Amino acid sequence: GIARILAAFAGLMGAAGVALAAITAHLPDAARLGSASSMLLFHAGAVLGALALTGRRVLHDRISLAASCAMVIGALLFAGDLVLRQFAGYSLFPMAAPTGGTLLIASWLVVALAAAWPPRAP
Repeated sequence: GIARILAAFAGLMGAAGVALAAITAHLPDAARLGSASSMLLFHAGAVLGALALTGRRVLHDRISLAASCAMVIGALLFAGDLVLRQFAGYSLFPMAAPTGGTLLIASWLVVALAAAWPPRAP
């Protein structure tokens, strides 16, 4: 289901984050890639954590899955825009990175909501 897809995206985000960190270490003037790496790595772990807490019924399942989807989309927008600007010299679309960042902030707030909302009965 959706949880498995999100876990797969988290794995890909983690791998991309490590790869970008390695590239950053070898390229001059690659600050954008360092930021992209951090966003991918932090949010890959957050998605996996949210999925684990959902499985333990700490977080409301539908709300947590919505937050996790938003985290994946936000991190990909943010990091994708920075990587594209670094290597291609243009943006994904106007305001892509700030849109992704705003979505990430909102997704953290939705995680808080998922924690405050009582889990559904099994």
